[in-house]
Amino acid sequence: MDETTTAEADALREIVEHYFDKEWTDGLPVVPVTETLLAEFLATVARDPDEVLFSITHLNRHLTVRLAAINAAMAGCRSEYFPVVVAAWEAIAKEPHPARGIWQSTTGTAPLLVVNGPVRERIGLNSTGNIFGSGFRANATIGRAIRLGCINVFGLHPHKLDQATQGTPAKYSACIAENEEQSPWPALHTEHGFEASDDVVTAFVIRSVIHIEARHTQSPEQLARDLTDTIVRTGALIHEYTSALLVLTPEHADVFASAGWSKDDLRSFVYDNAVRKREDLVAVGKDALSHKTRWRLAATHPDSMPDSASQTEEPDEVRALSNPTSIQIMVAGADNAGVSAVVEIFTLNPPRVHPYSHQQIGATA
Repeated sequence: MDETTTAEADALREIVEHYFDKEWTDGLPVVPVTETLLAEFLATVARDPDEVLFSITHLNRHLTVRLAAINAAMAGCRSEYFPVVVAAWEAIAKEPHPARGIWQSTTGTAPLLVVNGPVRERIGLNSTGNIFGSGFRANATIGRAIRLGCINVFGLHPHKLDQATQGTPAKYSACIAENEEQSPWPALHTEHGFEASDDVVTAFVIRSVIHIEARHTQSPEQLARDLTDTIVRTGALIHEYTSALLVLTPEHADVFASAGWSKDDLRSFVYDNAVRKREDLVAVGKDALSHKTRWRLAATHPDSMPDSASQTEEPDEVRALSNPTSIQIMVAGADNAGVSAVVEIFTLNPPRVHPYSHQQIGATA
């Protein structure tokens, strides 16, 4: 390494350290942003740089196209990823909870982005092996662009405005693509009225990603009950109802499809069977609701009120889902094992019929 190169490397290191000193990072080094680099990002979208994409009004802070571009560049995105980042922010803006401060909450939720359409191939988004892991620049940096925007625009620093008790690894980055090519069913975005050729981002607010090891069965009923049992675990039942995204590997999707099950068949089965015995909820002190927050608590608590199931003909059978559409289904991951995932979606009361929001990439807001 010659003296000039060494001097340039030292200067770059000083800039990176300056970003750390300013607390403009998520704990990892970021890419320094120049006006030239910023211009490359802004040139990929036909949007006014001062257009506001997302606001948290109680913080009086607003994310513009320009600020989204700066944070995408800092995250390590290539400029051609930026239209996906813009659509992601627009999808997030349609979600009810981020604008109300859920990302400041002790619950420690994070955004999850799902990308569908030909853009997956164009920019190299991973939809197969290690889908929730590392190794793919587009996945890693698009998700990170959202997190850096949260930190640098909205001030959601841990121990400050971000009061998460434990948080989740998804806070670093959570962006996956659907493995449409190995899915036996219509892609996620086409269920919502988009064409297969449309590029779409779907945004969820999530708590956890829990994997289901089920390499032993070709029975759709057994596999569906395994997924359902995870959805209704008592630790996840913080409100009266919950929601989930099933991320099935091609092998598991084929178990259902080969038996003639559609996505709606699986959804209906899970909805019908996502029921806890009241005695299970009594055992963990979650057999009633708070009349203030409608979070689950014990019936013996002075703030308690009966849940909806208590007023039915089967009060000891407590439903965990309010609607079959509380379950969303997509296919992602490698076709090499019977390992799928339940993504726990954060919802509040009243329950949402559709616990997600989407935005077409390149569309006018």
